[in-house]
Amino acid sequence: MGDGRQTDVSGVGAAGAYDARRIWEVGEPIHAVIYFHPAVRRFGEEAGSHGFWMGYIGMRAAPLGAASAATITSAFYNFAPRRIARSVPDVWAYSSPARLLDARLAAMDAVLRELWGLDTTGVAVRRAAALAGRAAAAAVTAGRPLAAANAALPLPAEPHLALWQALTTLREHRGDGHIAALVHAEVGPCEALVLAAATGRSPGEQLRISRGWNEREWADAVHNLAARGWLTADGALTERGAQARAGIEDATDQLASTPYLALSADELGDLYATLYGLAERAALGGGFTWPNPIGLDWPPSSERAMADLGQPADLRQPVELGSTEG
Repeated sequence: MGDGRQTDVSGVGAAGAYDARRIWEVGEPIHAVIYFHPAVRRFGEEAGSHGFWMGYIGMRAAPLGAASAATITSAFYNFAPRRIARSVPDVWAYSSPARLLDARLAAMDAVLRELWGLDTTGVAVRRAAALAGRAAAAAVTAGRPLAAANAALPLPAEPHLALWQALTTLREHRGDGHIAALVHAEVGPCEALVLAAATGRSPGEQLRISRGWNEREWADAVHNLAARGWLTADGALTERGAQARAGIEDATDQLASTPYLALSADELGDLYATLYGLAERAALGGGFTWPNPIGLDWPPSSERAMADLGQPADLRQPVELGSTEG
């Protein structure tokens, strides 16, 4: 195992990687309300799931069909096998992929209407849905199981749901690429969480418990990363570890870039601006909570970094979402 392996991805370059990251930063808060908004659990339970985790696992894995626990554990990557096995295969006995796919769209319909009001059918949301849909359609999903399964789903007719589904496909496309970058860097599932916690992205204990790892497994992951020189013995990030983590994130951005080549620079700017406004309403309206296991924050980290440097951010501000006409 190399001590400082970097993941080098050629192709789209820094500009494309930057576009991928900035769209993800404003798209992820919209996708993630499916995990964090308190109203969602009821829809899962009405479809047959029992409790939060069965609903989470069932709704997220439903595009794969009635997949096995081993398949879902592999696709989700950083969950302990026991966490998935507590819900699978039982979730497919209590419910079905089709019922849970319907439930997640019903949940998003209710929640996004609550968060966005009349703008769910407005001109800006319709345009964002069309742009995100084009990007999602351009995603190459070979070797990316969650992206492929979501891309195969029909886009809903309602613009806010079409936008959410397109962002979900793009999100899982990015996530599948992130897993590829982790595997290439020889970072295991629990080690990935330990490394994320060391960067301050999410609280370590929250990550450990939510993903189902025990204290011994977490300590072993810390030991493994310390042996590579990425962490100190007590779990603090070293300079080598920071460089390795940055390399994984850079590779993730580059691997997520190709869908956005389908959009012009102006279209990317328009998409970012609309998603920013919608994501802000999700963040401020209770769509997700801080801190959280997926490292979600608001405002976007790239915008905060530009502000900290005293530089004008080349990021568009929220736009008026537009009327419901047109």
